[in-house]
Amino acid sequence: MDQETKYAEMKQKRNRIVDAVLFGGMLAAASAFTLALFYRQAMGEIPSDMKAYILEMQGLDSGYRFPYPVFFRFAAFLHFFCSPELAVALAVMLLNGLALVVAKLTLNGLALPVLKAGGREIFWRIVLSLLSAALFFISMLYPPEGIYLPGIRFRYLGVFTANPFHNATYMAARPFAMLAFLWYVKLLPLYEKNSGEKRDYILFSLFLLLATMTKPSFTLVMVSTSGLLMLYRLFRARFRNLMPTIRLGFSFLPTFLALLYQYRGVFVPDAGEEGGVGFCVGEVWAEYCGCIPLAVCLAVGFPLLVLVCNLREGRTHTLYRFSWLVYLISFLEAFFLYEKGFRKPDFNFSWGYMYGIFFCHFGALILLLQVTGRTLRRKPAVAADGGGGTDGAEHADALHEWGQKALLVLQWAAFLWHVTCGVLYFKDCLEGIMYY
Repeated sequence: MDQETKYAEMKQKRNRIVDAVLFGGMLAAASAFTLALFYRQAMGEIPSDMKAYILEMQGLDSGYRFPYPVFFRFAAFLHFFCSPELAVALAVMLLNGLALVVAKLTLNGLALPVLKAGGREIFWRIVLSLLSAALFFISMLYPPEGIYLPGIRFRYLGVFTANPFHNATYMAARPFAMLAFLWYVKLLPLYEKNSGEKRDYILFSLFLLLATMTKPSFTLVMVSTSGLLMLYRLFRARFRNLMPTIRLGFSFLPTFLALLYQYRGVFVPDAGEEGGVGFCVGEVWAEYCGCIPLAVCLAVGFPLLVLVCNLREGRTHTLYRFSWLVYLISFLEAFFLYEKGFRKPDFNFSWGYMYGIFFCHFGALILLLQVTGRTLRRKPAVAADGGGGTDGAEHADALHEWGQKALLVLQWAAFLWHVTCGVLYFKDCLEGIMYY
């Protein structure tokens, strides 16, 4: 090994160590803030469903049905070492922290190679750590108090957020939902060619089952989205990919069985009540929002801007396209479906929609990082004589480059807007202000 190669490896190792230490500090800070929130919720100081979760974790009657035990079993294990309130709060914090780690590793794997090609690797590693943490604090956009938006009755209800801080089971299921999402995206370009490794099918099946057994809201969206996509590909290929499709379909079997078990405990009528799933046209959503199109823009403003500004780049980006498909299916389910009976006003299909919002932001962030890396690597246009002036085609190229950079600034400003609203929203939740 020559001296130059040895030096490069040492530098790479140093960068990884610095990255891990700095990210560890950010993870600890984010976990401390979220633990404070979850613990205050568990103590009853802040409105949430934590009291019911604590009873369920202890095996007591909570008055609700929770046929998804992963979160509660994990909290019960922690209960051996601490109070029931702290056990539940720690369980949510640790699982939410795991999701943050998944996000950081994903950004490192998909965006860092593009960003560091222009140099300053350690700088970009720090940026990705910050963005990983920011992703878990973004919220819907909302105006300052006293400013009215037409049809928007609440800042959260009817608009919804990628980070509903008041719902522990959503937060707990997210790391498994993210891993299932990522592994399915990994298999998408491979399964029709029978080139995916067996362990990837097993891991996808396991992650989806864990997500289902923690909170099935994401699973309903994921199964619908992937099923429609696989059927489309099956018909497009005129059934030539039937066996690979069946092979991937078997990965869903454990989750289907879990959903059937959960269906028996959730979508069942109480005495004198109608049960099952009903169809409507935005009826339940309209109870909380008088302008659903505006609500959509407030929930996914950043992803919508990225979509408009990067149509060409997004066409061939598998993860980004699938994230939008997940969002679209989640929107349709929230708009057209509802639980019959006394659960109808709860709008429980909105939880799947909030997963759609999260993955829409996640995919948009990854695409924007990659576009940012490629744009910053381009050399500025110069005149043919090598001077600093530009004319003709060179001038047009220079204007195009400045236009692209201006669009990048606009998109990052939209992301920062979501983060700013999210931090203020989190602060309000931490201070006990009602989440809606």
